[in-house]
Order: sequence, then structure tokens, then C-alpha cells
Amino acid sequence: MSSENEPEQGGARDAPPEQLALIRESVRKAQTPRAKPRTWRGAALAKELPVARVLVDKGVLHLDRYFDYAVPEELDADAQPGVRVRVRFGAGRHRVRDGRREGGGLIGGYLVERLAESDYAGPLAALAQVVSPERILDEELLGLVRAVADRYAGSLADVLQLAVPPRNARAEKRDSPQPLPAPPAPEPGSWARYEQGAAFVAALASGGAPRAVWNALPGPQWTQELARAVAATLASGRGALVVLPDGRAVARADAALTALLGEGRHAVLTADAGPEKRYAQWLAVRRGAVRAVIGTRAAMFAPVRDLGLVALWDDGDDSHSEPHAPQPHAREVLLLRAAQDRCAFLLGGWSCTVEAAQLVETGWARPLVAGREQVRAAAPLVRTVGDQDLARDEAARAARLPTLAWQAVRDGLRHGPVLVQVPRRGYVPRMACAACRTPARCRHCSGPLEGQEAGSALRCGWCGREEGAWHCPECGAFRLRAQIVGARRTAEELGRAFPAVPVRTSGREHVLDTVSDTPALVVSTPGAEPVAEGGYAAALLLDGWAMLGRPDLRAGEDALRRWLAAAALVRPQSAGGTVVAVAEPTLRPVQALVRWDPAGHALRELAERAELGFPPVSRMAAVAGPPEAVTGFLDTVELPREAEVLGPVPLPVTAPGRPRRVGAPPPGEHWERALVRVPPGRGAALAGALKAAQAARTARGSDTTVWVRIDPPDIG
Repeated sequence: MSSENEPEQGGARDAPPEQLALIRESVRKAQTPRAKPRTWRGAALAKELPVARVLVDKGVLHLDRYFDYAVPEELDADAQPGVRVRVRFGAGRHRVRDGRREGGGLIGGYLVERLAESDYAGPLAALAQVVSPERILDEELLGLVRAVADRYAGSLADVLQLAVPPRNARAEKRDSPQPLPAPPAPEPGSWARYEQGAAFVAALASGGAPRAVWNALPGPQWTQELARAVAATLASGRGALVVLPDGRAVARADAALTALLGEGRHAVLTADAGPEKRYAQWLAVRRGAVRAVIGTRAAMFAPVRDLGLVALWDDGDDSHSEPHAPQPHAREVLLLRAAQDRCAFLLGGWSCTVEAAQLVETGWARPLVAGREQVRAAAPLVRTVGDQDLARDEAARAARLPTLAWQAVRDGLRHGPVLVQVPRRGYVPRMACAACRTPARCRHCSGPLEGQEAGSALRCGWCGREEGAWHCPECGAFRLRAQIVGARRTAEELGRAFPAVPVRTSGREHVLDTVSDTPALVVSTPGAEPVAEGGYAAALLLDGWAMLGRPDLRAGEDALRRWLAAAALVRPQSAGGTVVAVAEPTLRPVQALVRWDPAGHALRELAERAELGFPPVSRMAAVAGPPEAVTGFLDTVELPREAEVLGPVPLPVTAPGRPRRVGAPPPGEHWERALVRVPPGRGAALAGALKAAQAARTARGSDTTVWVRIDPPDIG
């Protein structure tokens, strides 16, 4: 055995001097201590403005305020308002040495301002470090972040984490490109199809601030129209910001802007970009090198200089709602920016949300719509198949597709691709008894049984157990039928019906961006429809009842939005474009689809919600948590006197292994939810009261969770 394994017989202590030197050098290299920011003990303070007001990066409501720190003379030059800093946080009053507070853990933050003296009477700790001299937080961005935090009862630090991307040193060291001169004002182009379209573009080019709700005509021209609005704003010497729902829409808008303005005039900000690229693009915008920004909701806080236009496409899309605290919606953030910067505002989409209709109804924005003749020229022919038609249709009883849909597919495949929209992904997501329609449930956890593949056993959607010998507990039957048929099962059935035609699917696992203009069947879930070159020859909208039957206030609005998004990809009626919707034609959303009248549908929905006192006419907040915690929270919060509390009511229990939605209880826990409603004009008071109550709970160190959300998207 070697001496290295026997330290009691010598080892390093008996080693010659040369070997000891080698050992010490190797240890020194292996355990190089990391440099820690100094406490600046005894260091001289800055001669002018020796106090720094710092926003610490602690997303805790009872610490949602600024803290004062002393500025050492050595950091005086770099410690400017807007830079990232590190400070020691958490030291008590007893940790004072030589008149300077010491101790506490290191934490990041932002230097907000420099002061001559502090309001705090006790000793101040010194700034530990200026992370970077890059000034990234100015008064304009700080004011926006504070407005969003107040609007959603959140903390300033949480909103700043959404607004400012993480630092990347390599990107920060690179110089941003030189800003390009303003481009010439563009021609109206396809904006001339709208009644006030040319005037809107002219107002942007002249430096005006028009506010509009834009009901876009079907077809691919919307990206070119957005690009012309951005170009007109840049021509006036101002900046522009466009927020889109997903990366595919961003890529189309990026291509349209590049084709119209060339390279280097706009930045693309998305969460999918790598940290270095994203931060480099963000810095180029912050430094004024780029005046136009497009991106997903990650771009809604982009620090565009001299902002002249904020635009949002398809505000009803769920992806515009931020899942991280305090969960702001991109539409509301851009509305705050339009008011703060007094800039133009454009809210566009093929559909129209109730919130957009309210902006028009109150006169805050003007409608930007096309005449009925233009709508009829651009929209496809929409036909419906209702329950009575299905009852009389022999083909519909024997197969999934009714005769009208079958004919539309057959005729459309002669001229190009056909789109089939299916509400659910998968094979057969839900099964039921063929005799009495009782939903098929798992014997172990009562979860829904799902069909996976043809001929395979049923599997529970919650616990994953297979079920090979199911029988109905109500009537004893053994046969099953599909409650809702998924996209893969639909693709399989269509493939057998049209064996010579290729079938492609687009959904969560694999989303197609584009398809060619050759005949093909494209089966897609809502929101994943690829764009066809030259447009689809026809489209089928299957299982409309599955979207309309959801127990949600927005079910009709959401169904119409998804139908219009699919139908807008179809060729115009003059080119043979046909859409067949399998839904009851007497329902209001179906009638709005046939007439292609999303604005009229939204206005009627708004009138009904005004009568019932539902959002957006009223402001609402959701309070969820364990029953005792919710009751205690509602007892302590000082709500406005006009507030009305609805509930609390039990929430569905999240099954183990199932994905947990935002605000849903942890798996196996029983939560309740209460809704708090206030009339218009009292939303700020409601948010302030809820925030104060939450801050008091966190200050007391409460160990129970109470989840608060302003303007919950799903209220049942």
C-alpha cells in the first residue's frame, strides 16, 4: 500500500519541500476563493448625493418599497440611476459598526435615484457592488412598471422581472448598431380596403396618435398592414411596438417588416430567443439604436424611445396573459403605455373581444372596419350543419362527417388543401356508454377514460391505468362511443375515406407553420392551423358544441374567435372558398360566423354583461386557497364599500399527475374560490385593498397560501 493511503505513516507532513510546494499550488488552484463584494468598512462616502435609493429584487408585498444605502466614493461614478447593483439586505439594527450597518445576505437590485440625505434616521449600509454601469431602468419604464404593479395588486420587483431580461455580460460589452434615418412615409396599400384605413396611416405618418380597434379582413394581408402602420410611425420620427400571440405570427410580421423596410430597422423580442441574443436586442432598443419592436408578450415592456404606436394582434388569445405574478395581460399593459406616452393604439384581429368592443363603445377608440361589400369579397362562403340536419343525414349517423361536409372536402381537394379543425388533440380523448351516454370513468380514481390507438385498451387520463373490461355502472352495457374525437382519430378516419390524399396533422406536439397548395387534408387543433400557400380551398369546423358547451363566460366569444381564425385562412368565396361549421345555426356565435360580424357579436355580449354586472363592465378579482384561509382573508381585507363578494365555492381538485393550471389547488388539496366585484371606477381601490391585505399576511409570516388575481380570465 502506498504512503499516500497511510497518512499516519508520513503523508504530506513528511514530504520534501518541493512536493509540499506542488501540493499547496494544486490546492490553491482547485479552491480559488470567489471574490465577494466589500462591505466598504471605513470607506469615504461620495461627496455629492451620498445616498442611493434602491429597489431590491424581493418580490414580497410587504417589502414593496425603496431602501436607502450609502454610496462609497469609489462607486460614485458608476452608481447612477438605472444601473444594476448588489446590496446587503436583512441586517438588523444591532449589526452596526463604526456608524455603518453591516451583515445581511447579498441581493440584486436597481438604483432608482441619488439623494443628498435619507429619510431613514438610522445607520445605512453601503452599496456592495455596481454590477454594470449600463443604465437600463429609466423613469419612463419605472413608471410603467409601477402602474402595472398597482393595476394587478403585485410587487414592483415581480413586474421588473417580466420587464427587464436577465443580464448577459457578452451582449452588454458589444456596441449596438447606429440608428438608421427615418424611412419615407408608406402608401396606404391594402389599408385602403377599410373605411378609415388610409386616414389612419396618414395620421401615424404625420405624428398623430389615433386609437383604433381593427377588425381585419380575412386573408394574409394583415401582416403587410401591420408593417405599413409601423413604417408610418417610424416616418414620423417615433418608435413602434407590436405584440403578437406566438412565434409563428412574429415570424410572419418579421418577414413583412423586412420586405417593406429592409434589415436593421426593427428588433424581435421573444422568450424563445437565447439569453445573449434577447438581451442584445433589448439593449439595442434601450440605447435607441432600433426604434421598432415586434415580439410576443415578452416584448410588452420593451423600452422603445419616443413611442408613437403600440399595437396588439388577437387580444383574445390566451398566450397574451402572463402566467407569472402578477399575471398582467398584454392588452392592459399596452393600454397603460398608450395613456402614459400619449401615443397611438391599435388593437387588431379577425375577431373582436368584449374588451375591444368596450373601447369602441366608450369612445376611447374608433372602429377600423371594412364595408360589407369588402367583407363579402374577402370572406369565404360559410355553411352550417345543425342537429336537425344531422338527424336527417344517413351519412352523419353512420360516419363522423355529414354529407355537406363530405361534399365540401371532396370538391375542395380538386383545387387545393382542405383544413379540418378539431377541438381536441389526441385519439379519442373522452369515451361514454353507447347506450345511456354515461361518461366512462376509471374504477381506481374516477378519472376520464381515453382511447389511445385503434384496438388498444382504454387508459385513464388521470392515473394512467389501463382498463380492459369496462362496463357501464348505470345500465350494465359494455359498448363505448366517443364523446369527443381527437385530431389523430379524425386524421385516421379521413385517411381511410380519402386514401389517395396525404393527411397532415398540426397540434401541440408538432405545429406546422405552412403547407403547400397541393391537395392535402390538414387536421389541426384550434390555434395550430398552418398557413396554406394561396389559401385553403375549404375548411371543416367539427364538433362546434365541444367549444360552445364549455362552462365559461367566454365560451361563445372564444369559439367564434377560433372559427374565424381558421376561416380567415380559406380562399374568398369568389375563388371557391367554402367553410362548413358543424354547429347549431341558431346560436349567436354561429350566426356571427355566417355573417362574418365579430364586432356585432362582441357588442351584444357587452350589453348582456352590462346587465349582469360581469367584466369588463365591472372589475373583478379572484381569491382562492384553503377554505379557512380564504374566509380569514376576506374577514380582514378592507374592501371598498361598493364591493360584492360572490362565494366562496369549491374548486375542482387537481388529480395527481395532471398538469396544474395557474391558480388551481395543488394535487389532492381542497380549495375554495371567492369572486370580489366592484363597479367601474373602483378597480384601483379594490386592487389596493387586496394588496394591503396580502402584504399584512406575508409580514405576519402566514404559512397558508391565498392566491389573488385581478381580472381572472376564467370565472366559470
